Amino acid sequence: MSFLTAEWNDLALINYEINPKILEKYVPKGTELDLWNGKCYISLIGFMFENVKVLGFKIPFHINFEEVNLRFYVKRFENGIWKRGTVFIKEIVPKPAVTLVANILYKEHYQTLKMRHSRTENEVSKTFQYEWEKDNKWNSIAMTTNKIALPIELNSEAEFITEHYFGYTKFNENKTIEYEVTHPRWQQLEVLNYTIDVDFESIYGNDFAFLQDLKPTSTFLALGSKITIEGKKTIK
Repeated sequence: MSFLTAEWNDLALINYEINPKILEKYVPKGTELDLWNGKCYISLIGFMFENVKVLGFKIPFHINFEEVNLRFYVKRFENGIWKRGTVFIKEIVPKPAVTLVANILYKEHYQTLKMRHSRTENEVSKTFQYEWEKDNKWNSIAMTTNKIALPIELNSEAEFITEHYFGYTKFNENKTIEYEVTHPRWQQLEVLNYTIDVDFESIYGNDFAFLQDLKPTSTFLALGSKITIEGKKTIK
């Protein structure tokens, strides 16, 4: 049985090309940075975590909630194949129990903050907004999109961003936790415009303060799907 089943819906993805040296100290043992066309990416993502079940059971008041995370991309060579995965700098949710379980069991970097979201549409477009409060300031990302779902093209940047099916956590300098995430290929919505109002230094620390003034390389809205998170294993 999967550790967790859920839906990840309406993923607002904001992607930046950065100097890979910035991420070197965050790379878990046994993995290496995964580049696309020689470019190193980090992504700020807001989405809805919905219909959540842990070991097949719904936990009251923890079924639907927002998440915003900052992540980068790694790969691990094992048994003759490359496993492509993500590493999270921080994951923000409004539910303390989610933070507690993820940080204890998976050694992730969750933080609990007050959050809210909105998803609206009119005749021609949809708008998605995710907000979180820290130090009495509301941070937000928002996207307005077309309404026509499009495939994510093979060998595209969007495919690179979305097609990573493992999570890796740096337990310490000598130990890494690995877990598998499963989901089908996603569709996307074209972004018409977007806004970013985020205090990167306050939320993610000095190493990522530069994102405040860096223009995203790309943005897109992935519609999402049902997902599973499988049990973990330890790599030494």
